[in-house]
Amino acid sequence: MAIGIVFRKIAPLLRDKWVDPAIVVVTPDLGFCVPVLGGHHGGNELARALAEHGLVPVISTATDALGKDSVEEIACRHDVEVVNKSSTVAVNRAFLTGDVPVYRIDGPAVVLASSNVAILASKGEYVVGIGCNRGTDAGEIKQAVLDSLGLMGIAADEVLAYTSTIKKADEAGLLTAVRELDGRLFLVDDEAINSQSVAGRSKAELIGLVGVAEPSALALAKSKEIVMNRRAYGNVTIAIAR
Repeated sequence: MAIGIVFRKIAPLLRDKWVDPAIVVVTPDLGFCVPVLGGHHGGNELARALAEHGLVPVISTATDALGKDSVEEIACRHDVEVVNKSSTVAVNRAFLTGDVPVYRIDGPAVVLASSNVAILASKGEYVVGIGCNRGTDAGEIKQAVLDSLGLMGIAADEVLAYTSTIKKADEAGLLTAVRELDGRLFLVDDEAINSQSVAGRSKAELIGLVGVAEPSALALAKSKEIVMNRRAYGNVTIAIAR
């Protein structure tokens, strides 16, 4: 059908590139197929498949148009998830102008990366945000996480990432707990945390943050949906987002 019809129908439904489905429009004469949404999320792949049946694919994503790789396509090839999704803008722009190195790190490990480094990890749906008092024991943090996952009926292999504030980079108990959970810990900077919308303030205001557990989980979550509001377990606070 006409692309204009498609745009008018889908416009009220669009939310975010990471959750919107791929949409490919085929012209009425069956001559062209045009990915108008989700090019890097299946749209371009579908258009190329249609090309095998004689249609001409019209692909407009910059990396594909110039024959370059992209963060999303690398993630798709390796069946992994982009954890820090906001990084893809800078990294894909870099792909347009040169080669971008790809490193594989086998953990357990903790990686401190700037905002223009895309981090890919095994797929998972949930992000667990962790806040804790200074010097909290690893065992207490680990048990709080396990209790929260059990409460919500979430298996450990469904967790994409564990996250907290960058201010906890030297928190030995936190680092050890996530390592013992066989998880991946990502530390979020102040700007990313404070840009999240949370229901209420917490004691984290004392260190200049709107919170720790909830906003750090939201910062990495795909759908930006809290599935477990922050819950206190002694010295530990846990929140879970999807």
